[in-house]
Amino acid sequence: MKLLFKLQSLKLLWTLKPSNKTFHVHPRLLSSDVYSQYESFRQGKQEIPKYFNFASDVLDKWSEIEKAGKRPSNPAFWWVNGKGEEVKWSFEELGFLSRKVANVLTKECGLQKGDRLILILPRIPEWWLVKVACMRAGIVIIPGTSQLSAKDILYRLQVSKATCIITTDKLAPAVDSVASQCQLLKTKLMVSKGSREGWLNFTEMYQNQSADHSCIKTKIQDPMIIFFTSGTTGFPKMAQHSQGSLGFRPLLSERYKFMNLKYCISGGEPLNPEVMEQWKSQTGLEICEVYGQTEMGVICSVYGGMKIKPGSMGKAAPLYDVQIIDKNANILPPGQQGEIAIRSKPIRPLGFFSEYLDNPKKTAETERGDFYVTGDRGIMDEEGYFQFIGRNDDIIISSGYRIGPFEVENALIEHPAVVESAVVSSPDPLRGEVVKAFVVLSPNFSSTDKKSLISDLQDHVKKTTAPYKYPRKVEFVKELPKTITGKIKRNELRDKEWGRT
Repeated sequence: MKLLFKLQSLKLLWTLKPSNKTFHVHPRLLSSDVYSQYESFRQGKQEIPKYFNFASDVLDKWSEIEKAGKRPSNPAFWWVNGKGEEVKWSFEELGFLSRKVANVLTKECGLQKGDRLILILPRIPEWWLVKVACMRAGIVIIPGTSQLSAKDILYRLQVSKATCIITTDKLAPAVDSVASQCQLLKTKLMVSKGSREGWLNFTEMYQNQSADHSCIKTKIQDPMIIFFTSGTTGFPKMAQHSQGSLGFRPLLSERYKFMNLKYCISGGEPLNPEVMEQWKSQTGLEICEVYGQTEMGVICSVYGGMKIKPGSMGKAAPLYDVQIIDKNANILPPGQQGEIAIRSKPIRPLGFFSEYLDNPKKTAETERGDFYVTGDRGIMDEEGYFQFIGRNDDIIISSGYRIGPFEVENALIEHPAVVESAVVSSPDPLRGEVVKAFVVLSPNFSSTDKKSLISDLQDHVKKTTAPYKYPRKVEFVKELPKTITGKIKRNELRDKEWGRT
């Protein structure tokens, strides 16, 4: 699949106080118009606009340029699936269809500005139509992977207080199984050719809807999207982004025609040198790594034309002053390992998330001195290149998925065979790291065939929570290492797995 929003950097107003720290940026980027605009923002020469909406201020502007004949109708959106089917929309077509969807949400479903909508779809064209439509209507969108279980969906509906959900016929039964426990859920829409009792057919509704819709006026700090992000303890937190933190940031990519493969990007977890070498041998292209988080997007990147250092995730993205700091928020010199942090004071960069919704304690814990701490450890070299070392907490990142150990442990403890469990990351050549569970068995299951029991536990976790969270490795132990207060020493188990003991 390819999503091609070819956007010109916006000449909008933005007031920022100058920082006294040096940014480590590639020379090619320093001479670009985009970077000059960033510097103008950062130095306080331009002001932040009070109102901003990506749909009207960006997408619709490009549509007007197309209509005026000032640019060809190259695809704004280009989607291809594994069966060879494809969908291409110009900016005008994207605007036309998304306004139809906006009318479905506001007129037919009665949603208003600030209402929350959960969207659980595979990456099909409707996924993007709903996102743009929500921007137009000021509806806060909450995306979710299609691998979510009924339990995951229940938690997200209850905590977010969403009044509407859009999903597929495959997941509709899971929603129905928990809907009675979600009193605020008023509307259910299904992307399907068929029908189901209690559900509206999304496809039929938007195709038959009027395209006459006026985009609502949104302030740049109005909420736009909420991401559920896994935590070390407890259930996932709600990281809220504003209209400006995602939509206003100018894009750094250049407006490629995609006639052939020219530039390759990898994110999610560090690539090992062997994978990079095999890719280059078969494509002739280097892989440029990027590093970012749900909370603020791309933090570091290897830009086109930069020297590639194996194991490095590039240099700091413009607008972000990225440093390696110690536990007292002191900046460490090149070559010393510490925590990856971004300067957030005196001015919080616009690309940052607004807050962990309804969780001020967790929001406050991300701040240390003048910095936002990412929770990741790393090293910066003399040239400003960053290298990822690992998580500073217990979060497991497997094939790009963030998995909290508490969620897996909570699922395991529901199985009658499990007395106690501890979940940590374990190295894996394909996925970077995978979930491993250390399990203390109930005496009643001590004589059970261990191979079949492992399979049973894995299936149980898949059914209880999202399938990607299941432990790919399981080890049975007599007891778990604990502190004198009874807290499980996950770090001791994790260090053993990674050979750090």
